[in-house]
Amino acid sequence: MPSGSEALTSLTTAQPQSNNASERIHASAHPHGPSFRLNPDDALTPDQTNEDMFYNEDDRFAFSPGQLAKLLNPKSLDAFYALGGLRGLEKGLRTNRHTGLSVDETDLEGRIAFEDVAPPKVPKYGAYGNSLPPPKDRLVGKHASPAPTYPAGSQYADRKRVFGINKLPEKKSRSLLELAWITYNDKILILLTIAAVVSLALGLYQTFGVKHEDGGAKVEWVEGVAVIAAILIVVIAGTLNDWQMERSFNKLNKTRGERNVKVIRDGKSVEISVYDVMVGDVMHLFQGDIVPADGIFIDGHGVKCDESSATGESDLLKKVPADEVFEVLERIAKGEPAPESIEKLDPFIISGSQVNEGTGTFLVTAVGVNSSYGRIMMSMQTEQEDTPLQKKLNVLADWIARFGGTAALILFFVLLIKFCAELPGHKGTPAEKGQDFLKLFITAVTVVVVAVPEGLPLAVTLALAFATTRMMKDNNLVRVLRACETMGNATTVCSDKTGTLTQNKMTVVAMTLGRMMSFGGTDPPLDDDTKEKSAPVPITIPNLPSAEFMKRLSTPVKKFLIQSNAVNSTAFEGDGDDGEKTFIGSKTEVALLTLCRDHLGAGPVAEERANANVVQVIPFDSAVKYMATVVKLPNGTYRAYVKGASEILLSKCSRVVEDSSGDEFATAEMTPSIRSELEQTITSYAGQTLRTIGSSYRDFTSWPPRELEGVEEINAAAFDKIHKDMTLVAIYGIKDPLRPQVIEAIQDCRRAGVKVRMVTGDNILTARAIAKECGILSKDGIAMEGPKFRRLPESELRDIVPKLEVLARSSPEDKRILVRTLKDLGETVAVTGDGTNDAPALKMADIGFAMGIAGTEVAKEAAAIILMDDNFASIVKGIAWGRAVNDAVKKFLQFQLTVNVTAVVLTFVSSVASAREESVLKAVQLLWVNLIMDTLAALALATDPPSKSILDRKPDKKSDSLITTGMAKMIIGQAICQLAITLVLNFAGAKLLGYDTSIKHEATRLNTLIFNTFVWLQIFNELNNRRLDSNPNIFEGITRNMWFICINLIMIGGQILIIFVGGRAFQIVRLNGKEWGLSVGLGAISLPWGALIRLFPDEWARKLVPPMPAFIKKWQEKRQEKKLLKLKQRAVTDLEAGATATTATSTDHEREKPEPIAPVAYTGTGAGSRPVLRSSGTFQSLPEEYLRPQRSLTVSLIRGKRAETHISDHLRGRRSFRRSVA
Repeated sequence: MPSGSEALTSLTTAQPQSNNASERIHASAHPHGPSFRLNPDDALTPDQTNEDMFYNEDDRFAFSPGQLAKLLNPKSLDAFYALGGLRGLEKGLRTNRHTGLSVDETDLEGRIAFEDVAPPKVPKYGAYGNSLPPPKDRLVGKHASPAPTYPAGSQYADRKRVFGINKLPEKKSRSLLELAWITYNDKILILLTIAAVVSLALGLYQTFGVKHEDGGAKVEWVEGVAVIAAILIVVIAGTLNDWQMERSFNKLNKTRGERNVKVIRDGKSVEISVYDVMVGDVMHLFQGDIVPADGIFIDGHGVKCDESSATGESDLLKKVPADEVFEVLERIAKGEPAPESIEKLDPFIISGSQVNEGTGTFLVTAVGVNSSYGRIMMSMQTEQEDTPLQKKLNVLADWIARFGGTAALILFFVLLIKFCAELPGHKGTPAEKGQDFLKLFITAVTVVVVAVPEGLPLAVTLALAFATTRMMKDNNLVRVLRACETMGNATTVCSDKTGTLTQNKMTVVAMTLGRMMSFGGTDPPLDDDTKEKSAPVPITIPNLPSAEFMKRLSTPVKKFLIQSNAVNSTAFEGDGDDGEKTFIGSKTEVALLTLCRDHLGAGPVAEERANANVVQVIPFDSAVKYMATVVKLPNGTYRAYVKGASEILLSKCSRVVEDSSGDEFATAEMTPSIRSELEQTITSYAGQTLRTIGSSYRDFTSWPPRELEGVEEINAAAFDKIHKDMTLVAIYGIKDPLRPQVIEAIQDCRRAGVKVRMVTGDNILTARAIAKECGILSKDGIAMEGPKFRRLPESELRDIVPKLEVLARSSPEDKRILVRTLKDLGETVAVTGDGTNDAPALKMADIGFAMGIAGTEVAKEAAAIILMDDNFASIVKGIAWGRAVNDAVKKFLQFQLTVNVTAVVLTFVSSVASAREESVLKAVQLLWVNLIMDTLAALALATDPPSKSILDRKPDKKSDSLITTGMAKMIIGQAICQLAITLVLNFAGAKLLGYDTSIKHEATRLNTLIFNTFVWLQIFNELNNRRLDSNPNIFEGITRNMWFICINLIMIGGQILIIFVGGRAFQIVRLNGKEWGLSVGLGAISLPWGALIRLFPDEWARKLVPPMPAFIKKWQEKRQEKKLLKLKQRAVTDLEAGATATTATSTDHEREKPEPIAPVAYTGTGAGSRPVLRSSGTFQSLPEEYLRPQRSLTVSLIRGKRAETHISDHLRGRRSFRRSVA
């Protein structure tokens, strides 16, 4: 008989939310209920992700960790039956449910076979039969059993060897040097280092090895040192930031610490460290405990667990003794039909869940890395992959190196030809001729140095650091510095429902008090099927705002409602996580008691119960779906309060409350029309996915009444005889409400081109309804359940995922599959979550958001950004700041490349035209332009806050070029303008302005004018670069960014200072007023010129780009085909040799277990995973580079550890290529 602490979740009507808990228990491919079928033949089939857990050498137990893991994720009654139930587990694990493990156990003698404990004819390894292929040449995977490192004769040596200990491997903290090396491993920084070393070497030679003119400053070495200094600043800043974050989170981890738990050993209850828990231990469960290991419930009283942090399930789950469950399964195995209550049979205890009610014991079946919690934690230990911006900057670095190198090579050969042509007439000494040759070499090298954007890494670091600081004010704590720029280009957000979109707090949102009045519950039905039904009965009961509703209730009526809920409930008051008083128990009962406390003026629930004279409690019974409490009233009569499924209570009522304004209820007869109206109210609530609870009462003159005289125990079955002629008091509508601003935030995401998807553990009906309510599920969107989703072949998966908007009944693996598939489709994926079950997806995603208040420590550790206010709306702010970071980098890149293109061409042309092979811009002048000014410009452009219109555009895809058409148009257009002005001044300035360049002072004055004009062109062009779009208003919001104004004033002041006092060092002279006016005026031309460039349509600009020459295209295709042929030959060689191939995942740079590849043909794919080969019943993954034949292939070192092959654009299609590989 169920106890009085039965959760009121079962009291509800057959509404969508009423059975979501049960639907998480998985049995084969069939849902529970009348259609449930037991299928133990496939229950223990190894998964690709945990195949290593099934291998154990010299196993002394009947089960491997892999077989025990099949009990959970998802919960499987099939596996529970296949392992022989509790009796089989007890015998197979060599333990005792009553006395537990022996404290004297060391090495075990003998073995227990699987066949000795499992039901007859159940295959040991599911679809593989009774044997697995030998694990030759296999390495232990991350989920495998620990190596046998425990000395023989030590306590529980064999048990530890096979099942491991309840402790996760500690993640080694990285040293400052390791962090510095990771920060330094950036292509642009490496390119800068090469340029700096060359520049420094040549600078030192020029400074100390070349004779200088009188008064000439020996400053040639400065540029190389300055570039090295810039590299050091970037590396030190990034290293210290990462070190600070790692240090903070190490402190956070230490707060978890060790705790003690109670287990039974040698028949006695003893306290041990949580780290000493063994598989086979019998552990106690107490209210408030956080479960430290997976297991099977043995027995207890009213045990209910909150698994929301572990599985996403929002309801409390009542645990049923394992023997009761196995008895039912045995009857089903013999051919009896499954009972309707099969859906409530849940003997599974999940690590990471919390015991909310009751006490009991359970048998531990998995600890440490083999437990649900452990597998989630281990899956998070992956290397962070490069962000989309990093990848694009790496590509840009390659192009810059090619461009600079090509230009330098061409310049060197041009100058060399010119030098050789002039050599016969050269009258200098051999040493002087050597010096002249070295000068032309230095000039060529200068082009490479000029081409490299020295300030770019610093610009990225400054933009990210500034955005990170500002995002903290918007309740976004950024753990990973580059996460904010990734968020700006997020194309989809996979959000958890419970605790993220909703408040994870069941609340009374609607109530109908008899036929007097009501509040809430007026939303249109969310189920489309309701439109096809007959016209509903009109509801005439007045609907009021909740505040007005409460105001109209008289004090006696409020007391009546308080007593009916307080005494007829099993929930109680306790201290919450924040130290405040809260209710503990069934979330439905908590919602009703919260209503009484917050709106009806109820005192402490214990006090309300003490004031009532309770004479009888009828516990909940699932057969009748209600519970009742009888109290003795002051007038000597008795009143029975009943609470339960609303449609059942309504059918038992003959009267209904009609007037609640007086001291007592005025009641009226329940006429057919009133009954129909109340039934329609229930239907309406159900259509809005509200959980409906009914409340009724009946007065008796004596207790027990005459109908129950002689009954020894008044239980639900006995009470059902008198459960009639009741008076209906109220119908409550309860739900887990959406968080404030969620609907608006999702609308903002849609406006920004970001698709929001819901991933939840709830059942499909509830998930669809909530998704519709908050605007996630569209008419064309797909809602699917996890068990069906994970079985889809890859081809179908790729077709369905773009339209998938709701994934219900999902496991952590389902979320991983979804995220991986989205990333393979080129999406930039953000994942939000608060529970432990969300951690793998948070880690795998491009960007993970964890809840700062409700989030578990596991979720926070896995996430890149923590929402400090748990508000989904803060994600929108994160997107805005992310886009601001991306825009800042693009703005600076646009500015920097304009400078670099102009400087390279100017250096090239002026050097070739010069009689002395010297550039018009000296090295130290280029240092000011390229490094100091660019650094300041980076800071100025990085500090622009996001504008209101930043969310009015679509996100950039991963495949999009870093330099857009608009940017290229501005770079080329401004470079043409700047080159035209500077070249005219260089070649015709003397004639136009009247300078006599034969006089050294006059020539220097002209060069100074060119230098000053060039700098002012950059200053005004920086204003142009405040916008990336075609809007000509470049001054929008400039007054809101004082950084920009101040930095530009510093740049202007620095340039004035250089012209006036930097004569010797910069090889310049002071300019007069006319020359200053000319410099500033010519520089200002870039503003109207920029406006004209913006008016030039992008489409026209794209058409002006000439097509790639046919011979180059043909050469590229041939080159690519040769590379692909080599890959195919290597694949065939590996297949024939059975070589070990290492799988390099495209989602996380983790090295997974190498697997033997047998010489067999390709047969198929696993859902959401890469194609596999089937050989002798085993699955093996092909290397990533075999599976993505594409047009451009580059091999790059990832963090100095290994080479990963990146290939993009399909050549002939995946299918034909896979066949050819096989």
